[in-house]
Amino acid sequence: QVQLVESGGGLVQAGDSLRLACAASTRTFKIYAMGWFRQAPGKEREFVASIGFNGGRILYADNVKERFSASRDNAKNTVYLQMNSLKPEDTAVYYCAAGADNLYLTKVIYDYWGQGTQVTVSS
Repeated sequence: QVQLVESGGGLVQAGDSLRLACAASTRTFKIYAMGWFRQAPGKEREFVASIGFNGGRILYADNVKERFSASRDNAKNTVYLQMNSLKPEDTAVYYCAAGADNLYLTKVIYDYWGQGTQVTVSS
């Protein structure tokens, strides 16, 4: 069982930056691919970014890839999402997730999810 705890959300203005963190409670963190997802009110959950077990492969959704950056520190069992130039449409609950890594990040099945952290961007 892997427990994930997100932190770093908050209320910011458009154009500001935030860094989310997701801490994992597992000794085998380094074998997991990690994903970031978000869900805005009234909308379905959407993919934001994913990062392979050693950080060498990273995928981004098209609407964030010029502004967001995912990274991980396996020594700290933590994955990060640096969000720059935030827009009101980035407002959502952000979730991190863990799944067994795969040759293709797009095919990772995420078995573990955090409780989410709220990000609100005002205009």
